Amino acid sequence: MPAAVVSVEKVRDSLPTYKRDEFDQALTIIAMSSFSGIDLLNARRMNAAEVAESANAYMHGLTGDEIIERADRMLRERRAREREQALQTLDRLENKQANATYDQQQRAQVRLENADYYISTSPYGAFEPVIDLQVTNNSDQVISELLLHGVLTSPDRETPWVDETFYYVIADGLAPGETDQWSLAPNRFGPWGNNQIPRDTKLTLTLQGVNDVQGNPLWNSPPLSENETAKLEALRAEYGGVNTHTDN
Repeated sequence: MPAAVVSVEKVRDSLPTYKRDEFDQALTIIAMSSFSGIDLLNARRMNAAEVAESANAYMHGLTGDEIIERADRMLRERRAREREQALQTLDRLENKQANATYDQQQRAQVRLENADYYISTSPYGAFEPVIDLQVTNNSDQVISELLLHGVLTSPDRETPWVDETFYYVIADGLAPGETDQWSLAPNRFGPWGNNQIPRDTKLTLTLQGVNDVQGNPLWNSPPLSENETAKLEALRAEYGGVNTHTDN
């Protein structure tokens, strides 16, 4: 029998019988701490030789009670680290969600008042697609560019005639409190100019993004993913009463 096993057995035998199970668990925790990625809170069973070889360096010169105490300290430290990491994740996800909610509310201040699609005739007799658009800017920023998603449908057709995203540049910008309207001219050789599109189409236009006068995106914080939302809910259930914010 290896000397390490003998040493472990001697320490174990020196303990009262009622402490030996606790000692065995403590020894396993100490042994497994030498392996990276091991979950100390759910330690697997190890045979005596594995335990002795892995733990001997950590328990050299310690009594049985000291080994139990050391294992207990390891678990407390591990739990403290996991709690700190969980609180940091909770704080990060709550901040991300708050930023996304705020930006969504701010972007909603830029309202599409009216949008209409029709076919016009150019001075040269050619058919030209037109989107009439009216926008009100109730935000506190001057906006210069809109990212729009347009869907063009008709009652007797399951597939949209048009389903695409496009930018519209506001030449002089749209200041806070202003309302303006424009006639957009999509490419007549693209999907908007399809001569099969009937007159009874319905245009659904959605604002997906806004840029400032420098062309930088405004209010575009991304929402939480499904996994992030589930993680946030789980962390709130466990740590919802804990203040995760600290003063610098």
